[in-house]
Amino acid sequence: MKDIINKIDGKAKSFFKGVRGSHGWDHVTRVLALCERIGPPENCDMTVLRLSALLHDIGRDECDRINGKKCHAEVGTKLAGKVLVEEGVSSEVVEQVLHCIASHRFRNDVAPQSHEARVLYDADKLDSIGAVGVGRAFQFAGEIGAMFHDPDVNPETTESYGPGDTAYCEYLVKLRHIHGKMLTVTGSKMATARHGFMEEFFERLNREAEGLL
Repeated sequence: MKDIINKIDGKAKSFFKGVRGSHGWDHVTRVLALCERIGPPENCDMTVLRLSALLHDIGRDECDRINGKKCHAEVGTKLAGKVLVEEGVSSEVVEQVLHCIASHRFRNDVAPQSHEARVLYDADKLDSIGAVGVGRAFQFAGEIGAMFHDPDVNPETTESYGPGDTAYCEYLVKLRHIHGKMLTVTGSKMATARHGFMEEFFERLNREAEGLL
């Protein structure tokens, strides 16, 4: 199956030419590396997992262009199905990969049911927290034109993709909750460590913003 992995790698990469940098191809390669680490102890079918990691965000470009008004997991599932069928991947593997993609979002009604889906979910979430997560959160805020920081931001009244949709707002809404929602043992351990760093970072940022440090 190495040949099919290489072919899908090339095809998947072609969907990222216009994607925002915060969800670029480098995100995919980091998620794939995390899957390689978490997958074996979770008894995953690594072919399914690798294909899922490579294809999980190919719906991003279409959704970025309309500021998230479509679910990139839903769009990506449809696109991935076409790619996999074109490459002659068996219907059984296609079905498993599509479930992984459909269920990988944090804000999602589709729950990961398979070993592979749970690992992909955890790997994707790990890349949104810790030092990498902080960097990506600020990168995304810059991409949408949000302000640098507001320690008094109210997430409940902040408009998505607006000037108040800062990295700190994303931390309050989503990132600080991720470590408690992991689905694998390895992922949970890694998330705890990454969460600790991220928590300390934003606490210091707030103190510096207020002139206390």
